[in-house]
Amino acid sequence: MKRLAAIAVLFVLSLASARAEAPIRFGFSDEPYPPFFSKDQNGTFIGFEYELMKLVCAHAQADCAAVPTGWDGMIPSLQQHKIDVIWASMSSTPERREVIAFTDKYYDSPSVLIGPKATPVTIDFAKADSLKGLTIGVQTATIHASYLAKHFAGGVDTKLYDTFDNATADLAAGRIDLVFADRTSLMLFLKSPSGSDMEIKAVAPDDPLLGRGVAGGLRKEDTALKAKLDAAIAATRADGSYQALAKRYFDFDIYGG
Repeated sequence: MKRLAAIAVLFVLSLASARAEAPIRFGFSDEPYPPFFSKDQNGTFIGFEYELMKLVCAHAQADCAAVPTGWDGMIPSLQQHKIDVIWASMSSTPERREVIAFTDKYYDSPSVLIGPKATPVTIDFAKADSLKGLTIGVQTATIHASYLAKHFAGGVDTKLYDTFDNATADLAAGRIDLVFADRTSLMLFLKSPSGSDMEIKAVAPDDPLLGRGVAGGLRKEDTALKAKLDAAIAATRADGSYQALAKRYFDFDIYGG
């Protein structure tokens, strides 16, 4: 009996050790989202957000793994313990904070409308009818889709897209008038040949619906993990490694105020 009890204790301890050593699973969208994350020709994640994950994990002295996850399935995957952190340019909004917790922000970016340089438009975010007659492309299940639904319901024709790239492709082809997204994600498109004839038409004002910046999504009960990641994010800012990484990707302050 003593031997069986000892074996049982060893088994429990080995399980506890395995759990302690298991990597923190960071959920990245399986849709490319450069310059934040995408995959190279070898199928390896690259980009600012992926490299920031590695930097944060190094400061936290934790092993981490990137797990491709469908955007619409991010929060369910977190709740079902398929991933431990949503690390996929998810904004910390009041609606989402009712369901999950968030780390401190790790970047911020204003929301903008872009469209053809040759097409003059006057946009007033305070007046829903200023967008009347225009078709705006926006990615489904995003803060931008929610913003349009709340502030411009009935006053604008919104076309939802499963991916960000499909929205900008339709804009370049002239099938829609504008695209609404965050400035940083649109940066590469505006600098590309297909986006060279486009420009920022308007910047959305601050709104709770647009969130408190981008942060890591967590289960509410994972308070120790939140504390660890918050401390690591702060450490990257304090020692300058965050700023050094950001300068490799952006020519402006991606962190914000």
